[in-house]
Amino acid sequence: MSQVQAMDNMYRYQRYIYDFTRKYYLFGRDTLIHRMEVQPNERVLEIGCGTARNLLSLAKRYPHAHYYGLDASNEMLVTAQQKLEKTRFADQIILKQCLAEELDYQQTFDLEQPFDKVFFSYALSMIPPWQQALETGLKNLKSGGELHIVDFSDQRDLPSWFRFILQRWLALFGVHYPPDLPTTLENLQTQGVGKLELQGIGGHYAFLAKFEKV
Repeated sequence: MSQVQAMDNMYRYQRYIYDFTRKYYLFGRDTLIHRMEVQPNERVLEIGCGTARNLLSLAKRYPHAHYYGLDASNEMLVTAQQKLEKTRFADQIILKQCLAEELDYQQTFDLEQPFDKVFFSYALSMIPPWQQALETGLKNLKSGGELHIVDFSDQRDLPSWFRFILQRWLALFGVHYPPDLPTTLENLQTQGVGKLELQGIGGHYAFLAKFEKV
């Protein structure tokens, strides 16, 4: 089964309750949004946009920018587009079906310039080739642009029973925290690719990262 088919099967029915249920455990999404200082006319991309919940929040906060969403699941994008059409941002947020590692700003969105900001919100932990997805996100980001990430961490400051239950439950939905992700970001900084700000939240339940590309 392809990755696209797997995502569509998972979200065919979940998409109807996704936003309601996820608000209880996808912590830090609004913090990420509030920290992204989007300037007028900037191009902002969310990789793994799901129902477009985050893109809509950004558009309401910074209405003079251009927003783009990418997701592997056609089913999720149906819900996202239906949601957008009920708002005044339907023409301001462009959605495309594409695997994260196959993104190309020119071919996927017909843009002449890379994105000013790219972000992943609890998406890298659901993408098996997350290293490729991260690399592709940076490749499609302009020099001086910002990559933002919020995702699960290792919960090392939380009780062991909580970590066990959470990780087993998340695995049912294809979510697996990549333990090498923070180290990968730190190595990119060491290599001179950009400047990293990394912060654990909620006893390292999750983490926030900002990576400014050189």
